Amino acid sequence: MRAVTVHAADGPGAISVEDRPVRDPQEGEVLLRVAAAAVNPADTFMWRTLGGGGGSMQPPFTPGLDAAGTIAAVGAGVERFEVGQEVMAVVNARRPEGGAQAELVVVPAASVVPIPAGRSLVESATLPMNGLTALEGLAMLDLAPGATLAVTGSAGVLGSYVVALAKGRGVRVIADAKPDDAALVAGFGADDVVPRGDGFVDAVRALVPDGVDAVYDAAAITRAAVPAIRDGGAIAVVRGWDDQDDPERGIAVQAVSVGKAFGKTEWLTSLAADAAAGRLPLRVAGTCPPEEAEDAYLRMEAGGLRGRLVLTF
Repeated sequence: MRAVTVHAADGPGAISVEDRPVRDPQEGEVLLRVAAAAVNPADTFMWRTLGGGGGSMQPPFTPGLDAAGTIAAVGAGVERFEVGQEVMAVVNARRPEGGAQAELVVVPAASVVPIPAGRSLVESATLPMNGLTALEGLAMLDLAPGATLAVTGSAGVLGSYVVALAKGRGVRVIADAKPDDAALVAGFGADDVVPRGDGFVDAVRALVPDGVDAVYDAAAITRAAVPAIRDGGAIAVVRGWDDQDDPERGIAVQAVSVGKAFGKTEWLTSLAADAAAGRLPLRVAGTCPPEEAEDAYLRMEAGGLRGRLVLTF
């Protein structure tokens, strides 16, 4: 089967499509015939750092955390699915056989659910990983209805999910956006939209003088967002914290690790329901064949996309 394969961080032939074997699903697993696999910032990070710099992934490897397609086979003990059923899955790209950007992938059944009703396989491929990341961070922040949350990177895929999911929980959401994205972000459900960048903290404090209860930092601005938070509040970060001390004023740093949520079937099911009902925006920035994966990675790396690029097999 064909699989996107990373050989080097840059240069000719750094990313190619190669034929690779696929194993049969074992107990508790399914074999997914991939129709669509989203390209995420995590994929470009793995590419440029050859697996994240920790040595756990060495080339050649196949990236990809999101997939949608049809069930090709089921392992022993799997009763929720039948062959041919359309599903979406979150895939651990650090497993020995690689990630989701391949024609066939073996996935734990717990990481697979039916696609949202009324949505396409391409659209569905943009949801699992970012949706789980949003839910994991919100669970860590544990905000009660009526609390106030500021979201950075709100026009991006992750940020849009955080805005919509937090609003659905009765949280007041203050979202950032460039002027051209203000209407888009308001459409996700934000109560207030403030400028992105240098004016973010002052704009948040103008709305909430004592500071918000928490920030979900989807834009990875980390310490720059801290002054917007009240004493004793919290910040959820998706790309880690620096090596310095946590913020002062009793502000807690919650480092989101989406890998902890890969097996939370009930979360994936709730995301599918929200997408089917139109409460979560599934945005596709474009599609391309796997042979154009490197170009898709470069476009993702350049930024500015309002949605996900999706590789179609």
